[in-house]
Amino acid sequence: MLLLENVPLAGLTTLGVGGPARYFCEARNEQDIRDAVVFARERDLPLFVMGGGSNLVVADAGFPGVVIRIALLGIKQRSARRGQVLFSVAAGEDWDAFVAGTVQSRFAGLECLSGIPGTVGGTPIQNVGAYGQEVSETIVEVQAIDLESLESVRFSSAECQFSYRSSRFNRSDRGRYLITGVDFTLLHGGNPTLRYPDLREHFGTPSTQPTLAEVRDAVLTIRRSKSMVISPGDQNSRSAGSFFKNPILPVKRYDEVVARVIAKGLRLPSYPGGDGYWKIPAAWLVEHAGFSKGYTRGAAGISTRHTLAIVNRGNATAAEIVALKEEIQERARYEFGVELETEPVFVGF
Repeated sequence: MLLLENVPLAGLTTLGVGGPARYFCEARNEQDIRDAVVFARERDLPLFVMGGGSNLVVADAGFPGVVIRIALLGIKQRSARRGQVLFSVAAGEDWDAFVAGTVQSRFAGLECLSGIPGTVGGTPIQNVGAYGQEVSETIVEVQAIDLESLESVRFSSAECQFSYRSSRFNRSDRGRYLITGVDFTLLHGGNPTLRYPDLREHFGTPSTQPTLAEVRDAVLTIRRSKSMVISPGDQNSRSAGSFFKNPILPVKRYDEVVARVIAKGLRLPSYPGGDGYWKIPAAWLVEHAGFSKGYTRGAAGISTRHTLAIVNRGNATAAEIVALKEEIQERARYEFGVELETEPVFVGF
């Protein structure tokens, strides 16, 4: 294990803010992970596990403990049943590169999750989803290290307790398990998923079913139009992705929000969330709370293309990012009575 001191973290994140890690280890195997955990434990230091840095807000003071950056690599493929194939993927593999490979080989199940930055190991934690798909639909098993016992453990899809943008790994067991690999089952030659309105609108009413590659291209095109694909020349992409989750409300709370919206002379877009719940677009709430695309608050701001993306306009501090986040939350609470929950992980606060 190579352990470095006072390593800047801002450049390892897509948002580009934050201070250094007191100690930093790039783990290329499971023993590196165990050694780093023991090092932190013996010195009573906090521990943080980092993947691709695409969903992080690091405090300006940095992190006063040990940061483990996961660099485990490897993809194995074997036949399952009924045309399905099992992919065993190490946690450090680049997510979009893996998705691109499955689409190119005509495996259905992940095509709508194209263009999402980060690593494979981060996807089960928040049950990453976009454009009508969630990773939980294809995950069959997650491998991890129990940071308490340092033993290797495995979780079936059911044991991961997936829900909207959530799993046991960011709820009841937050911080206990370090994911080392994920198994997916994908269908060879399967049809693409076309549930999401933006995708259906993109294709209109074609005479033939779009291919997986065409759907991936469409997703990338839509994401680029919103600056949700990392591009060095696009200031809007200096973000942590969607900053707020779409609220999912029970009927009574939903009716209360609708009444407040109607009283303002507005119409609230919403979608059935299952089991009597309703999903409200967070982007609509943000915009109608007074934060339009291109809004600026010092060096922090909102993307000119996507209302949900808080961006670093060049030299923003983490404090400025958080201040804008809190301003948006307070205004949405005041205007609509809705609490906007954040998607990124906050490190060192």
